[in-house]
Amino acid sequence: MKKALITGIAGQDGSYLAEYLLELGYEVWGIVRREPTSSCWLQPVISRVEFAYGDLRDAESLAVAFRKAWPDEVYNLAAQVFVPTSWEWPAETFDINAGGLARLLQIVERQKPDTRVYQASTSEMFGNHDGLCNEQTPLYPTSPYGTSKVAAHRLAAVYRGRGLFAAGGILFNHESPRRGPEMVTRKITRAAARWARGDRTKLKLGNLQARRDWGFAGDYVKAMHAMLQRPSPQDYVVGTGISHSVAEFVEAVVAELRRLCRPQDVPSSLEEWVEVDPQFMRPGEIHNLRADTTLAHKDLGWRPAVSFENLVRMMVEADLAAVRASKAAAGDK
Repeated sequence: MKKALITGIAGQDGSYLAEYLLELGYEVWGIVRREPTSSCWLQPVISRVEFAYGDLRDAESLAVAFRKAWPDEVYNLAAQVFVPTSWEWPAETFDINAGGLARLLQIVERQKPDTRVYQASTSEMFGNHDGLCNEQTPLYPTSPYGTSKVAAHRLAAVYRGRGLFAAGGILFNHESPRRGPEMVTRKITRAAARWARGDRTKLKLGNLQARRDWGFAGDYVKAMHAMLQRPSPQDYVVGTGISHSVAEFVEAVVAELRRLCRPQDVPSSLEEWVEVDPQFMRPGEIHNLRADTTLAHKDLGWRPAVSFENLVRMMVEADLAAVRASKAAAGDK
């Protein structure tokens, strides 16, 4: 039985990956900083996962967790991922995102160099590239977050040159009902769920014309796993190849509300319930990101299964169900 160790197991990607690896028959370990029962996403599989306490900023805790798990594969998904926070705390962002990987790679090299390592890289590394982005596209990040991820991505390549199996997944935006509430997609779908329950508070957003290549996180973790099954390590771009603006995401959400809710609970126009707020305009905004996944299609046989429309649908339905459940629970008290 193969063993996998996942950092960031309690988050969106980590929980989907844990479920997928368990389906494949893996023994799954997760590094956590607090009691794992606090993660609602892990509840369906929590009895089947082994946990070790650790922090990417603490080499000794990582070494102890690694020795306990003694993994065949490590998936480094933990990170400080919120771009605005990276401007407020750039040093901490680097310590977690680049320093954390440096600690992990050193542990692997010293203790069990045949362990295969997946590094979660990001499309934010490309910056404002004009056109589709592939594995050879130059990296010009526009934020401390993107820059920290470039540092980690390059470090993985350096250790690959020293003989470790280290693969970087350059994932474009991937969403789900498990996405953090501070991210724009969940911010929109959560607001829509409140609208459907009678809340008329305007949703404040930044640049409505920023375009992203959005896919479903549950699809993308399968690409992560496939990268570590290859004969030799390589970096891969993962995405859908199609971008949509924030405004288009809102419009798709409103279309779902029209399907699911009463007409009076659905905005008649974006201006009615959406407001552009300058405080949410990002420094170094990236205008349009799109993935060229030719290599992932060819080498990994990977293609996204969930369309943009179905992704929006599952997110809206999940947040509507959550609001209704919360209201019902409040009514029972």
